[in-house]
Amino acid sequence: MIKRRLFIKNSAILCAGIALTPTEAYTQLVHTGDPFLSQRPPLKDRRFTSKAVEDKILEVKTVLKDKELAWMFENCFPNTLDTTVTVGVLNGKPDTYVITGDIDAMWLRDSSAQVWPYLSLMKKDAALEKLITGVINRHANCVMIDPYANAFYKDEKQQSDWKQDETDMKPGVHERKWEVDSLCYVIRLAHGYWKAGGDPSCFDKEWLAAMKVIVKTFKEQQRKNNNGPYRFKRTTNRPTDTAAASGYGNLTKPNGLVCSVFRPSDDGTVFPYLIPSNFFAVVSLRQLAALVKTFYQEKEFAAECESLAAEIDQALKEHATIDHKKFGKMLAYEIDGYGSFYLIDDSNVPSLLSLPYLGAINAADQILYQNTRKFLLSYGDNPYYVKGKIAEGISGPHAGRDNIWPMGIIMRAMTSDNEQDITHSLKLLKATHANTGFMHESFNKDNATKFTRKWFAWANTLFGEFIIKIVNEKPHLLI
Repeated sequence: MIKRRLFIKNSAILCAGIALTPTEAYTQLVHTGDPFLSQRPPLKDRRFTSKAVEDKILEVKTVLKDKELAWMFENCFPNTLDTTVTVGVLNGKPDTYVITGDIDAMWLRDSSAQVWPYLSLMKKDAALEKLITGVINRHANCVMIDPYANAFYKDEKQQSDWKQDETDMKPGVHERKWEVDSLCYVIRLAHGYWKAGGDPSCFDKEWLAAMKVIVKTFKEQQRKNNNGPYRFKRTTNRPTDTAAASGYGNLTKPNGLVCSVFRPSDDGTVFPYLIPSNFFAVVSLRQLAALVKTFYQEKEFAAECESLAAEIDQALKEHATIDHKKFGKMLAYEIDGYGSFYLIDDSNVPSLLSLPYLGAINAADQILYQNTRKFLLSYGDNPYYVKGKIAEGISGPHAGRDNIWPMGIIMRAMTSDNEQDITHSLKLLKATHANTGFMHESFNKDNATKFTRKWFAWANTLFGEFIIKIVNEKPHLLI
C-alpha cells in the first residue's frame, strides 16, 4: 500500500502519457441526488467501448432486481475497458497496454485478470477479440524483456521510481519483483483465449520463444544447484518490500517446487516455496503443453512442460501438507523445504482460498481443500481473518491486519456452492463500497470509508465476473 501511494505521489499526473481522463464524478467518487448515478466516464472519454460488453450489462441488469447491485455491476464490469486500456499496433501485430488503475504500469498478473471476464464475449465483438489478442502479444514481449519482472511500462524510455533497486533493472520495466504467478497468468490468459475460440495467429514463433523463457525461468527458480540469476534488494522502511538473505529470499531446501521471492500482493515471502503459486504453476504448465501440442511441432518442449508440471505436482503432494491439531491435514501457505511452514493466506489470487477458481484443486483433494478453507475462514485461527463492526473477511500483511479485501470476499463466494456464503458475500460487498459503486483494494473492518485504492480495475472486473456467475448459476439468489 505504501509503495503504491509513493508511486502515485511522485507521478506528475496520474497515468501520464496515455491521456486518460476519468470524469470528475469518477475521480472524486462522490455522487449527489440520484444515489445510483452512473460512475462511468462519459462515452467520449472511455478508453474502449465494446457492444458485446454493453449488451451483457443490459442483459444482467434485467436479472438484477436490486438497484444497488445493478448499479455496482454497471460501474465495475466495464471498468477495465472504460479506464485502463490503450489499443494499438506494435511490429505489425495488435498491441494492448493495460494499467492497473491508479498506477501507470502494466502488471502481467493484473492485466491478464482484468480482461479475463471478457473472453466469453469476444466472439460477438471482433474489436474486443483484437484487444485481448493485443494483451497476449504484449505479454510475450514483456517476458522477453525480463521474465523476472512483474510490471512494465508502455514506453521503454519511461523512468521507474524503483530504478535504484539493487537488481538488474531493464528499460521498460516498472518493477522487478519475481512472482511465480506473473508468468502463470500469461499462460492462463492465452489458454483461456484459445478455448474461447480466439484467433490463433498470436501463437507465432515469438510467442513460443517467450513460453520457452517462462519454463527456463521456472526451472532456474527450482534452485537445484544454485540460487539462479535473480536477486533483489530495495532500500525501504517496509521489510516486505525487499528480499531477505542478501536479495535471494530466505533459504530453501530443493525439493522440486519453484521459489517465489514475492507474493501476488507484491509482498516478500517468508518462505520462498509459495504453495498457491506452485499449484497455479502445475495448471499453467499443463495448459502450455496443450497449446504447444496444438499449434507447434514441438513435442520435446510439450513433454518438458508436462514433466515439470508432474515434478511440481509431486513435490506439492510430498511437502505442502501439514497436520494441524485442530483442522487436520491442510495446506500450508509457504514452506522452506526444511520443515518450516507459514499458515496464513493472501487475498490476492492465487491464494489457497482461490485454488478451485484456478482449477488447481480437483475432487480427490476436496477434503484437503475444505480443511484448509475452514482454517482460512476461522477467526482466531487464521491470524489474517478479521471481524469488525461492519464486516469480516481475510485481510493480509500488504494493507494491514484490520483491512479486509473485497477480492477475498468475492473469492470466498466464487469457490463455494453454499448459498449462504454467496448471499453473505453479496451483502458485505454492498455494505462496504463506501457509496462509491466500486470495489477497492481493502477497507477498514470498522469503517468502509477508510479504504485503499479507489481505482483498482482488477477488483472491479472480478466483481463483475462474480455477478455474472451468479446470474448464470444461481439467479434466484438475486431476486
